[in-house]
Amino acid sequence: MFILDKLSRQPIYEQMIDQVEKMILQGVLKPGDPLPSVRQLSMEISVNPNTLQKAYAELDRRGICFSSPGNGRFVSEDAETAIQNSRRQGLNQLEALVGELAMAGIDKDTVMDVVVRAYNNQTRGKDGVSHD
Repeated sequence: MFILDKLSRQPIYEQMIDQVEKMILQGVLKPGDPLPSVRQLSMEISVNPNTLQKAYAELDRRGICFSSPGNGRFVSEDAETAIQNSRRQGLNQLEALVGELAMAGIDKDTVMDVVVRAYNNQTRGKDGVSHD
């Protein structure tokens, strides 16, 4: 279920958060679905339970999941909306980056080609056809 790169510069807990969010956006995890317990997941992927608890605590804080004492942790009803709202804030970062690219002399068509290609790669349907 989870594939982590222990040699990555991105901390493990951030990789976990990213993967849970992507699984929700892709429909792999749906509202009400249980997340693996910290203990179970720790043994499966050989990661310190404290690291996983940190990821789950951040997912809780963002409203992406919730814990039910004695029952486990579950994907929240508003998880997808919370993730989408968070991603929209990334548009500010994109705007700043595009400004930097323009200052560096990279032409608009090149930037647009990269943006369109990246967008199409993420929206490509299972049938291999772009849905843009």
